[in-house]
Amino acid sequence: MAPSRAICSARITLQRASTITVPQRRCLSAYGYEQAKVLALSTLGEPKDVLKLHSHSIAPPHGDLLTLRFLASPINPADINQIQGVYPTKPVFTTALGSTDPIAVGGNEGVAEVIAKGGSVKGVEKGDWVIMKKQGFGTWRTHAQTKADEVVVVKGEDREGLKPEQVGTVSVNPMTAWRMLQDFVSLKEGEWFVQNGANSGVGRAAIQLAKLWGYKSLNIVRKRETGMDELKADLMSLGADAVVTDEEFEAKGFRDQVKEMTNGGREPIRLGLNCVGGPLVNSMAKHLAAGAHIVTYGAMSKKPVSLPTGLLIFKDIHFDGFWVSRWSDKNPQDKEACIKEVLHLTQQGKFKDVPMSPVTWNHDTKQDELVDAVQGTLEGFRSGKGIFVFGNT
Repeated sequence: MAPSRAICSARITLQRASTITVPQRRCLSAYGYEQAKVLALSTLGEPKDVLKLHSHSIAPPHGDLLTLRFLASPINPADINQIQGVYPTKPVFTTALGSTDPIAVGGNEGVAEVIAKGGSVKGVEKGDWVIMKKQGFGTWRTHAQTKADEVVVVKGEDREGLKPEQVGTVSVNPMTAWRMLQDFVSLKEGEWFVQNGANSGVGRAAIQLAKLWGYKSLNIVRKRETGMDELKADLMSLGADAVVTDEEFEAKGFRDQVKEMTNGGREPIRLGLNCVGGPLVNSMAKHLAAGAHIVTYGAMSKKPVSLPTGLLIFKDIHFDGFWVSRWSDKNPQDKEACIKEVLHLTQQGKFKDVPMSPVTWNHDTKQDELVDAVQGTLEGFRSGKGIFVFGNT
């Protein structure tokens, strides 16, 4: 039975990324129930039409259960595609959150703090940060409860000096870039890869990881009317070897520039990363060495990838696909190791997280503000990734 009387107790949380002690408020019932809020949907559709703020209570944990308070949860394009019903996996609808009709919680990535644990939980302590092992959990919520074996634990030393926003965005974009650079082609030091969507989260991660591993990158971005020079300079500062617009890449004579930058073709381009689709992919394929791979992980243009027969027959170009959710589900131990390695690189200043546009989610934050943040991810060029940062929830 849900409690009728709520007591809000103050709690002090020390953010290890800062010397500032930040007061937080925890809303508890008279019986120790956590009072949670979730951004949920009861039917598929556009975020602005289907997302609603829903409140429910969470009982004290027992057995192998953990009670979590979320710290940061990003808004990824795949999250929105899932809400729209155009993503391969669909949201998980349930009535377990106290709703009359089944609802699903949005979001697939984030970091949470353990605030309580059941008696049989080992290896996880209150105050630890955790990341979900699998996609589809629903991370746009203030609190949640889950089994201890469903999370990757981030202990104090692994998050030393890091903000929740950095830890909460490590399991999708950096993971995707890491696996694509490692799993399809064994690039040698000094060899090149080419990618479109280079200013995306995955693109920025690929640039930095490649630089660390001694690979060179040719990066394609969409032309924009303003801020083009600043964008190119930003990617070059991350370690990009060349940055061009899609128009420059597809212009006549660009092949000569590629030959020049690859030391007369003696430094082959053996890997292409594609998140855009359409004719641009064919242009990329023409610059690849024989036996190279193009790996598709997105379709921003919503245009298909057509396979040029000549390149398939005479150059043996391979067209592959990569979906990080499937990889993560099949390789939980590798995922955990990869997460910790990226976090260590971030701690050392060798890896920078993506620019972010934080949206503070407090106990009294209105539904419209949260929904607008999700819907806004679909609109035009953005200054940074949208991310919910939880305050006094």
